[in-house]
Amino acid sequence: MQVYLSVTPADCRAAMQFHRRLAHVAYRIGPESHLLRQNLLMQTRGGLMSLSDREAPPISRPEILCREIWQECAARSYAGILADFEAAPAQDRLAFLDRLCALLQKNGRRLYLPEVYAREISGGAAVICTAISGGNFCERLREAEVRFGKNRVALDIQRLTMDFALPSPSGMGRPVPPEELKSLMGRLTPSVFYSAELCAKYFTCTQNGESRFFLYDDADTIRQKIRTGHNMGFTAAFLVYPEVRDLLPQLFPRSGDRSR
Repeated sequence: MQVYLSVTPADCRAAMQFHRRLAHVAYRIGPESHLLRQNLLMQTRGGLMSLSDREAPPISRPEILCREIWQECAARSYAGILADFEAAPAQDRLAFLDRLCALLQKNGRRLYLPEVYAREISGGAAVICTAISGGNFCERLREAEVRFGKNRVALDIQRLTMDFALPSPSGMGRPVPPEELKSLMGRLTPSVFYSAELCAKYFTCTQNGESRFFLYDDADTIRQKIRTGHNMGFTAAFLVYPEVRDLLPQLFPRSGDRSR
């Protein structure tokens, strides 16, 4: 399994101190179906292109966009494209991605897609979110394997940090910034438990007379999620640099750190 760290050009140097397999968050779809690019380091080579459709107009000329993407992939030796698409699967997006997938496959590259798009684009790999607060983590991955096949599944390892009021009949929690969670745990020193079903850690506490349930990922649970995907034969996993910045020394220890 290839593990990629999604990173903007501004954070590229800092991220490369720990991990060199990057998905470069520097590309978006612009007017007239042209590829727009942020300022990348001149020496940027390898990894993936991360392509955003945020605020993009309709893709009226997919052949132009595919050509410009392929030129960039060839120039920078990208192994494929991560389509970070937020819009619903409209016809113009689907037509473009279908064309791009065929082009990449012809040239030995991969296309990674949001799960909802992968249901429509048969050659792309579905990127499955691992941040679940209910159900069963392994069962979620097995269902994805059955639906797409193990060669078409990749993991979006979003760092889970959630706060729930108890009882929580809706199952909806509040996202908690990692630094807030760390501060809270430092004050409370709670007993922490591991949920094998969710592949996450948790603890309970009382705040202002209200029972709270905190569910979160740390370096251990993220590594376990990666191991699980690897053992199931999946193709790739993605981490987002700002989410795991503080965990990078544990996730990707440098050679000098391993000997300590």
